[in-house]
Amino acid sequence: MISVEEAQARVLALCAALPAETVPLRQAAGRWLAAPVAARRDQPPFAASAMDGYAVAGDPRSGDSLQVTGEAGAGHAYPGRVAAGDAIRIFTGAPVPQGATRVILQEDVDRDGDRITLRANADAARHIRAQGSDFPAGATLSPRRLRPADLALLAAMNIAQAPVARRPVVAFMATGDELVMPGEDPGPDQIIASNAFALDAMARAEGAETRLLPIARDSEDALRACFGLAQGVDVIVTIGGASVGDHDLVGKVARDLGMQPAFWKIAMRPGKPLMAGRMGPAAMLGLPGNPVSAIICGHLFLLPLIRALQGDPDPLPHPHSARLAEALPANGPRTHYMRARLHGDRIAPFEAQDSALLTILTQANALLIRPASDGPRLAGDLVPFLPI
Repeated sequence: MISVEEAQARVLALCAALPAETVPLRQAAGRWLAAPVAARRDQPPFAASAMDGYAVAGDPRSGDSLQVTGEAGAGHAYPGRVAAGDAIRIFTGAPVPQGATRVILQEDVDRDGDRITLRANADAARHIRAQGSDFPAGATLSPRRLRPADLALLAAMNIAQAPVARRPVVAFMATGDELVMPGEDPGPDQIIASNAFALDAMARAEGAETRLLPIARDSEDALRACFGLAQGVDVIVTIGGASVGDHDLVGKVARDLGMQPAFWKIAMRPGKPLMAGRMGPAAMLGLPGNPVSAIICGHLFLLPLIRALQGDPDPLPHPHSARLAEALPANGPRTHYMRARLHGDRIAPFEAQDSALLTILTQANALLIRPASDGPRLAGDLVPFLPI
């Protein structure tokens, strides 16, 4: 068995970042920007008023009276120059007229017809946003997963299309004679296939396109047929059938089809019988069949692989730290990812840690990490965890 860290490194070595494609800005949300993008103009593109008020020249004082000689609104610049003793009515976002040195807040003046008088204790701030004060032309947005705020920034840069990494295509294949799909009528010795729905949702949330293949029954012919349906994908994920029982045929069939193994078995719990390799142009992950094992392996191996395919230079999850709410005995020889509840800066593992208990996983918001052969821990000790 290899360590979790070694297994993660080998999984990431199975792939390279996917090529870029250019998409309209509205289609870029959640996608990975594939190359730096440069702004095509300053923002703001002119000195702009930060408030509603009056643009003036010089330094008028409290009690001074000024003549209102024009108006500037957003999208409608005042065409002339402000002279000393004059004021231009101006609104937020409007270009500041030539010669203006300050915008006096509208609430700091008394207006009578076309004249204003500055009140006592008027705000002396300039209230002018300098041209390019947000960003200058040529400023770049570096590769990252694009959030809504990033789309606003690209739009403000006058970027209508963005170069983004192609979405990875991931195929999920649940295996086993015991499985039926939700909504079907299971026999007395069958269970509902559940793991693929969680993994599919996780992959899509990370930016992948997904395919949910038919359940592969426990025969070599059925497995070969299902693998054939995965042609053209970037990642093939099998669920179940990766252990050593008489009906665990996934590894054998995959190798017969040309899969080049990267590893099998990891020193972790849950999730020990995880398998990975390369099948032609696709990476393959063979996940355990127990629901919790499959989903935790999805967090640790599948999601980093999807991030790496999209160009993320740091795709692995980063542990946080919290204080143990209760003492724990020494851990065994495998890294244990315990379902836990984080509350504030305290973390408490659930008493039941069976890898088949989905109800516990739905109540957990963290995986408490117990390193291999970690000694006993006292309440209050600082321990690592992954949020889920």
